[in-house]
Amino acid sequence: MYLRDIQQALGGEVIGEAGAPLTGVGTLEGAGANQISFLANPKYRGALASTAAGALIVGPAHRELTTLPRIVAANPYAYFARVAQLFSAPPAAVAGVHPSAVIHPGARVAATASIAEFVSIGAGAVIGEHAVIGAGCVIGEQATIGDGTRLAARVTLYRRCHVGARGNIHAGVVIGADGFGFAPDFTPTAGAWVKIPQTGGVRIGDDVEIGANTTIDRGAIDDTVIGNDVKLDNQIQIGHNCVIGDHTIISGCVGIAGSARIGRRVMIGGAAGILGHLEICDGAIISAMTLVTKSITEPGTYTASMPLMKHEDWLKNAVQLRRLDALADAIKKGGAK
Repeated sequence: MYLRDIQQALGGEVIGEAGAPLTGVGTLEGAGANQISFLANPKYRGALASTAAGALIVGPAHRELTTLPRIVAANPYAYFARVAQLFSAPPAAVAGVHPSAVIHPGARVAATASIAEFVSIGAGAVIGEHAVIGAGCVIGEQATIGDGTRLAARVTLYRRCHVGARGNIHAGVVIGADGFGFAPDFTPTAGAWVKIPQTGGVRIGDDVEIGANTTIDRGAIDDTVIGNDVKLDNQIQIGHNCVIGDHTIISGCVGIAGSARIGRRVMIGGAAGILGHLEICDGAIISAMTLVTKSITEPGTYTASMPLMKHEDWLKNAVQLRRLDALADAIKKGGAK
């Protein structure tokens, strides 16, 4: 593509023109003459002078910092992402059902869908137009997959769980396993954990991406709900009856306990933990490794973790932390020394 081909597809202002067609994207440091790169963070302005890229994407503030052919866009990072999509479109799926797939007669599979080898589709399931079901996927009874949604290999969608349109679900994802629900029934001499049947489902909106080996539990009574345009990284655990609002993005290894309600456009860093039955308001940002123990009611950035230090220093600080209650009592009594 030439710059004007890209502009026709995505908009923006073109300045100059690349001498040869562009065939892909690259970093400022690594791009060649047939690639387009971008500048979004001002701290990388110094790399403009030495880049070998054939063209650039820049913001309005940086339009005069280079003489290279360029597209000026209000959000160069997002524009770059869309350009990368133009050059990296997923391979076209071939409609049809592989002979090894097992499809219940009561299921409805669109003629334009692509069903790979060793797929199992249960009674009453519905597979939408142009959906792609990868090898070894299991689609449970009365589950639905929307138009254009793509499942990689070995995705499991339990019964009565629903995925919207244009989703992208990576390998090993499990949607609709039982939530972790047990009632204690103990006496002084005996007892047991009594399993609570998980009779709800999972409802996932449109344009959702779910990373590899992420698990989303079905609701105990009501459904677990994932909104539109939610982006989930790899190896996330979402407990039963959680509700996650539209456009929220969650990094890898986050654990969200049951019945937590997370608002719209929330950003959650990697390995954060969120306790059950909490509410997180729209627009909140939670830093990596943060443990959320109470509801967040005002937008802002929230962090609760101890910075890295030498182990012996951490031991000393831990000892002092244990003494805080005694110190606080002494202060109240006026006896601190």
